[in-house]
Amino acid sequence: MPQKLPNAAGRLADEHPDVWAAYAALGKAAAEAGPLTPRERRLVKLALGAGTEGGVHSHTRRAYAEGLEPEALRQVALLAIGPLGLPRAVAARTWIDDIAP
Repeated sequence: MPQKLPNAAGRLADEHPDVWAAYAALGKAAAEAGPLTPRERRLVKLALGAGTEGGVHSHTRRAYAEGLEPEALRQVALLAIGPLGLPRAVAARTWIDDIAP
């Protein structure tokens, strides 16, 4: 059974199923285009989404569902200090902690 989408994404998927299907197909193709493991892909997606609360929450929930440990997710926030700056990295950490098991 597919995971229930957040309200905004769920509405988009319901209202524009062809657009959502194309988006999902693009994500699948990108995931299969290289040698990264599912674990590595999830950590990269968390890092790339570190600028938004919704992105961090979404990828944190998925990471926990996939069995990733909290320490790995928190390290992503630490690694974000250099490229994103301390304030955004701290924000990402708080968003990760919002979802902590």
